[in-house]
Amino acid sequence: QVQLQESGGGSVQGGGSLRLSCAVSGYTERAYCIGWYRQVLGKSRQWVAGIAGDGMSRYTDSVKGRFTISLDNAENTLYLQMNSLKVEDTAMYYCAAGQIRGPASCAWDTWGRGTQVTVSS
Repeated sequence: QVQLQESGGGSVQGGGSLRLSCAVSGYTERAYCIGWYRQVLGKSRQWVAGIAGDGMSRYTDSVKGRFTISLDNAENTLYLQMNSLKVEDTAMYYCAAGQIRGPASCAWDTWGRGTQVTVSS
């Protein structure tokens, strides 16, 4: 029943910043993981960041220290603040949700339509 809709993508030069937003409906914090994936043309989707059942934020190594995931429960909006962007961050970014399997384990099963992020040198 979870529905996700991303926004905030665009084009930016390396070193710049973007803030992605994801409008969330049907999300139950205690029952679902929420996070972000990204996909480069010709490659599979890869996990970027998420908030797991233990409530902790986690990130893939390549974005640690640069990206920040947050969830505004009052606004029902998930954010991904992306700073110090690199060309290799260029991808379609998807808001994602999934079932909690453990404190740090999620079964991701729902994605939004995606928002394109393009970082130029």
